[in-house]
Amino acid sequence: MFQLLNTVLIGITAGSIYSLMAIAMVLVWRSTRVVNFAQAGMALLSTYFGYEIIHMSGSYWLALPIAMLAGAAVAAAIELIFMRLLLKHSSQGAIASIAPIIATLGLLGLIKSIIGYFWGNQDVTIDSPFSNVGFTLGSHTLALSPMKLFILLAVVFLTLVLSLIFQKTNLGLALRASAYSPEISRLAGIKVDLVRTFGWSLAGAAGGAAGMLQTANGNGTLSPDSLEFSLLLAFGFIAAVIGGLDSLIGAVLGALLLGLVLAFVLTYVGGSLVFITAFVLLLVVLLIRPGGIISQKAGRRA
Repeated sequence: MFQLLNTVLIGITAGSIYSLMAIAMVLVWRSTRVVNFAQAGMALLSTYFGYEIIHMSGSYWLALPIAMLAGAAVAAAIELIFMRLLLKHSSQGAIASIAPIIATLGLLGLIKSIIGYFWGNQDVTIDSPFSNVGFTLGSHTLALSPMKLFILLAVVFLTLVLSLIFQKTNLGLALRASAYSPEISRLAGIKVDLVRTFGWSLAGAAGGAAGMLQTANGNGTLSPDSLEFSLLLAFGFIAAVIGGLDSLIGAVLGALLLGLVLAFVLTYVGGSLVFITAFVLLLVVLLIRPGGIISQKAGRRA
């Protein structure tokens, strides 16, 4: 009974972190129709900024919002300096939909090289602001610690804020309109380029939060070749596609589903099948619902 409960708790906690990366990818997709494979590198760079703040001030609570702001600034700079120019020059021909994706893969390598140049390849440490020891229930220890509980609450809060922005504000409407019909949006008076930059900034902030939470939730170590961030990118992308690339709520649902499935496989089958299970789940969902759990039409309402 407690093993089942702990498996569910592990899956929900892991899925909540995947959801932040999935949300970041959905935000970029909804604003520019680009799958941003550089998102993990941007999150990693933001987390290094957070590490510097912790190193100088000793405060995780100061480092977390600064890492999010740094992620927003880095993402905005990438969109302004690089992606905007690329999208304008690749707007025609068959390569139009491929070039930005290839470019984000190149950006991922470039960002990791920059991190290695400034911070070196040695591991650095970020201490968790809360205990990672699970709560006790009688004689049993739950797979839910104060840090994991904070992560769950933080993800719920960020998801609600972003959902409200997209559902209830003119900015959210402008983000959706700029992605689906930029020319008509310009005729309607929407500053499409500025709106797209803001979409990238939101994604960068979400990625920064994911990086800080993932590092504090894990072993606390950070390096340019961190396997945790590579898995975060892979599982975040899979979660976004499973949920539906046009839906923030779908990204969260896809991430939670993925986290739960992987937790059950890890507990009851074996760790060697975790990675392949994620792709099998992706294929199964796409065969049943090619648009994801929440299809494009439902995703626009979400």
